[in-house]
Amino acid sequence: MELWKEVRHRVLAKKLSRRQACKEYGLGWHTLKKILAHDEPPGYRQSQPRQKRKLAPFLPIIEQILKDDGQAPKKQRHTAKRIFERLRDEHGYQGGQTVVKDAVRAWKLSRQEVFLPLSHPPGEAQVDFGEATIWLAGQEMKVALFVMTLPYSGAIFMQVFPRECTETFLEGHRRAFEFFGGVPQRISYDNSAIAVIEVLQGRERKLTHEFLRLQSHYLFQEHFCLVRRANEKGHVERLLGFARRSFLVPVPHVESLAALNEQLRQQCLADLAERTRGKPAPKSELLLEDQAAFLPLPEQPFEAQRVTEGCANSESLVRFDTNDYSVPVQYAHRQLIVVATVEEVRIVYEDRLVARHRRSWDRERVFFDPIHYLALLERKPGGFDYARPLENWQLPECYALLRRRLEAADQQHGTRSFIRVLRLLEKFTLDQLTAAIEYALDIDVIDADSIRTILEHRADEPIELFPLDGRPHLAHVRVEITDVASYRALLEEVTS
Repeated sequence: MELWKEVRHRVLAKKLSRRQACKEYGLGWHTLKKILAHDEPPGYRQSQPRQKRKLAPFLPIIEQILKDDGQAPKKQRHTAKRIFERLRDEHGYQGGQTVVKDAVRAWKLSRQEVFLPLSHPPGEAQVDFGEATIWLAGQEMKVALFVMTLPYSGAIFMQVFPRECTETFLEGHRRAFEFFGGVPQRISYDNSAIAVIEVLQGRERKLTHEFLRLQSHYLFQEHFCLVRRANEKGHVERLLGFARRSFLVPVPHVESLAALNEQLRQQCLADLAERTRGKPAPKSELLLEDQAAFLPLPEQPFEAQRVTEGCANSESLVRFDTNDYSVPVQYAHRQLIVVATVEEVRIVYEDRLVARHRRSWDRERVFFDPIHYLALLERKPGGFDYARPLENWQLPECYALLRRRLEAADQQHGTRSFIRVLRLLEKFTLDQLTAAIEYALDIDVIDADSIRTILEHRADEPIELFPLDGRPHLAHVRVEITDVASYRALLEEVTS
């Protein structure tokens, strides 16, 4: 560049003739003309691409190989090196490997998809599930990340769940709507089986019952991406990685998922103070515009649950999500309804709630409620000490003392009498029954009927004032004061 500048300056300033410049600097005449015509070296300019004489006959073969790769598994497609080897061994190619690599790269670049930047008005959201690793109570486990983002403001909400399923999908929406203070008018999804039963033509979808129930409650409009077009909700795809790197690094060590979710909620709140690149204001200010376009939260709360049918087997167990949950023995062999949430499993027969268990996210576990089997044990008291549902049932010391006294008083039926006492737990709480047993032992009245009487007496509360709430028709009733003199008159008539 220094030589270029010096030649131009001396020649164009008339300090040196062109002929002298060629002689002094050893330049050709055409080179000097190029220097004088351009402020800086224009670089090499090729009017036409060079002909690849050796490769040209093989370009159709390369193109066909790459097209066929579109139908092959992703991990078994041709590399440029493998294409070169096939051209050499199968087709007699005599050229080099580099030009083959260049041809393959050019073909792939010419067919890469170009995406259109999308505009996101206020009041829209995107939802996706991801995956992360945490340490829960000292054990490493993978969890599902539910993420909802608002593309306009850049606000994000994330929660972790044991697994991606219908219940966690619904619960994630409920928590996100409460966090953002409203319901987005339109939410974008991929084609998850949780929401979509069947992908029809274009954007037509056959939706699951639970997704329709969620949509009917909150009244938002759905938008499903085209198949293999996750870029249509690229905002949440990017923020999912951002949230995982920002909120879950280093790998968190927690005692419960509830504690981790509260921590994530606070981090999402703190993130509202940040400003997204290219946005005119922090997320918290833009969120106000999103909220102005939101639908209001319904007054009636939404229950994020999955409802399915189940049948109790001969051991009075109902299987749900690979786990078995007990029901009272009178419902064995019956068709039941299982209502599952993130926290619990409820089992219903007709219109009655017959069992309630804490939800387990393990696999192939069995969960017993000992009270469910007491009616059967009353008929078969010999199995009381060997019943699996009672293996880990920890009862206060007074229960063991009561059993010893009942069996000492009646060796043949003492165990059955003790089971009859335990069956009072079907109606009363453990604390109530424990207090009644302790009192019964003190007064030496230990039969089941007496303990029941103690419980019922303690449960009765005297009514000081009869309330008229819910009984408006009784407010107009007037009862006159009884005149005792009238009865005296009747008695005198009888005696006379």
